Amino acid sequence: MSHELPPRRSGATRTRLLSVIGVVGVGAVAGALLLWHAQVGDVLGLGADKEPVVSTVGAPAIGGPPTTTRLVTPTPSRRPTTRTTPTTPPKTTTTPSKKPTKKPTPVSREESIDGLSPKLKSRLTKAIAAAKADGVRISITSGRRSAAKQQRLLNEAIKKYGSYKLATRWVLPPKYSAHVQGKAVDIGPAAAMTWLNKNGWRYGVCRRYDNEPWHFEALTTPGKKCPPREPHAVAKAD
Repeated sequence: MSHELPPRRSGATRTRLLSVIGVVGVGAVAGALLLWHAQVGDVLGLGADKEPVVSTVGAPAIGGPPTTTRLVTPTPSRRPTTRTTPTTPPKTTTTPSKKPTKKPTPVSREESIDGLSPKLKSRLTKAIAAAKADGVRISITSGRRSAAKQQRLLNEAIKKYGSYKLATRWVLPPKYSAHVQGKAVDIGPAAAMTWLNKNGWRYGVCRRYDNEPWHFEALTTPGKKCPPREPHAVAKAD
């Protein structure tokens, strides 16, 4: 049996072993320090990596997006101010009613009996029919006249006769003229003047002036004799 001692390890092997032991020792010390630090943090509540306890009430479902919680400061409620707006009744569009157009009074022709007074018109109508039956045609040469025309005739008569007094024996002023009032009529031809002068009283129509054989008015009651004729017209004093 050999009593030779085993060969000694080389210096390089020894150095490697010491390095491993040193690393293991440093790791053990570091682990111990970390463990001590964690325990101290748990005791003092200073653990930086410890997650805070959060209430799960109203928490989003797992896997859902996180919700941001905003603190809303309640404000005192105000009563809504209600303004009463006066209601305006709707405008109704009404078509303005047209005023009935007043038809102008038709101007009667001077050569007709339409503008005469009802009494003279009625009596003269009967006289014309009776004259026609006797073969005499009565024509109206001047019935109702306008005041303007009567004034024009008077102006012409004044120039013709030279004075107002003489002119009014033939043409009266408008305010006195029976023609303007529709109560006088001038007729023609001469045969008609003769017939109506003779038979006019039967119908209440009479010749009025001696100087105007064509001028007739309703001066009597039908069937009653005509009153005496006047020499000529006379203008009344104002």
